[in-house]
Amino acid sequence: MIQALPPPPPAIEAPPPERSEATATELRVAAALTDAQVKVDSSFRGATLVLYGAVFNPSDDPTDVVVVVRGPDAPIRLVKKTRNTGVWLNSRPVLFEGAPGFYMTASTRPLSDIADFGQLRRLGVGVDHLRIDAPEESRTVTRYGVRDVVISRLGEDYLDWRRAVIRLKEDAALYDTDPEGVTFVDKGLFRAEVKLPATAPTGQYYAQVWLFRDGEPAGVSNLTLTVEKVGFEREVYEFAHRRPWSYGVLCVLLAVAMGYGTSRVFRRG
Repeated sequence: MIQALPPPPPAIEAPPPERSEATATELRVAAALTDAQVKVDSSFRGATLVLYGAVFNPSDDPTDVVVVVRGPDAPIRLVKKTRNTGVWLNSRPVLFEGAPGFYMTASTRPLSDIADFGQLRRLGVGVDHLRIDAPEESRTVTRYGVRDVVISRLGEDYLDWRRAVIRLKEDAALYDTDPEGVTFVDKGLFRAEVKLPATAPTGQYYAQVWLFRDGEPAGVSNLTLTVEKVGFEREVYEFAHRRPWSYGVLCVLLAVAMGYGTSRVFRRG
């Protein structure tokens, strides 16, 4: 007797893949770094990190990406050579408190083509719009359509001193501007390189990835990066900061010992 087989169970349809509604309906940007920690030792000669990300754009409107990486702030002291009765003398020192030790921008095209002067100044995007605290700030005014522009005791000379700070940092490869540093490798996918020179300061770095559309900021992604000393260099660094007096005395003793040893060698020669 042949028994009929039961009918096969109904096919179960696979659920549709999950999709964020924000991804589907909102313009936004997401980014990450290949390495969020850089270790500095005696063999450190600089590093190149890759920042990559994606633009989620539900429309066909073109967008621009601007990457800003800022290192820890540190004071910088400047003097100017002035000629007085035929003698060159140093001017009164000027101390800038809030100059970032490292600053770079990379973008899909020149910043001036992405947004207007006022917008970039308000966001502090670009070396020309970088906020550097002037000494003895006295008051703020409105200039170029931007409120709270700092006016210091330097007066009109402030811009010359500020340009000097930027020029010195650029010569040391600590400030950089790349108007074509962000490239799209595929639809919505982009990359940019962050090049740290051997003289890059240690500490916490902050990266902002701005998304612009029609000259207006449409989104931002914030990242952090740590540059720290390791090995013997770290131990010396921490000792110098924990016990500055002991470190100073030790350096003097080492210098005296090396001087004495060198003099003995030359006497024998």
